[in-house]
Amino acid sequence: MDIHPSAIIHRNAKLADDVAVGPFSIIHEEAEIGAGTQIASHVLIDAGTIIGENCKIHHGAVLGTLPQDLKFEGEKTYLSIGDGTVVREYATLNRGTHWRGKTVVGKNCFIMIYAHVAHDCLIGDNVILANSANLAGHVEIGDFVSIGGVVPVHQFVKIGAHSFIGGGFRVQMDICPYALMGGYPLRTLGLNRIGLKRRGFTESTLQILEKTFRLLFKSNLNTTQAVEKIKTEVEPIPEVKYILDFIANSTRGIVK
Repeated sequence: MDIHPSAIIHRNAKLADDVAVGPFSIIHEEAEIGAGTQIASHVLIDAGTIIGENCKIHHGAVLGTLPQDLKFEGEKTYLSIGDGTVVREYATLNRGTHWRGKTVVGKNCFIMIYAHVAHDCLIGDNVILANSANLAGHVEIGDFVSIGGVVPVHQFVKIGAHSFIGGGFRVQMDICPYALMGGYPLRTLGLNRIGLKRRGFTESTLQILEKTFRLLFKSNLNTTQAVEKIKTEVEPIPEVKYILDFIANSTRGIVK
């Protein structure tokens, strides 16, 4: 290990043999850090934080501290961070409460400067949170989602996979998978076509998704009516089924 002499590491913390820890960082008991992970200076990693392999935790990040939830009563909970994830300077990630038991950040995520991930959030793989994006408790985010800077996300909101939310907008309801979001108030601008093409979605799939989006967001139909039309008029490819399942399971309603 490459441990700076000023770092403070609890004897019950578990660090892989090649973990690097910078000056004045503090790692509490029951923290676990995987192989190849680099911890910069002045980082705080609290009890119950589990960090995967080949992660990079930058200066001043605070991981696994107590949830900001009045219902929290000191129960043993966790923060889990997947392999290859980067947490930039001064980002804060809280551990869970009894509601889920843990906060989860997936693999290969990019959590930028001053971003906040609150208690019991569930973040998929390859997610980007830009500078000062703020997630309230219980937020769920699918794979390959990008959220712009200074975006607040309301508690219990669900954000579907492959969606893109522009910077500075407030997210108060669920976001449809594959959507491009922006505007005041926030609205669905259309399909996140550029992002989907970059990830290898075929043109035929994109055309089917665009037809689905026209019915959902560009017609005079309400969501229930649009869903019924999609079921009868749109080819039921897996991506369309995912959208329909997402809407069926939405508790806050989707942003139109």
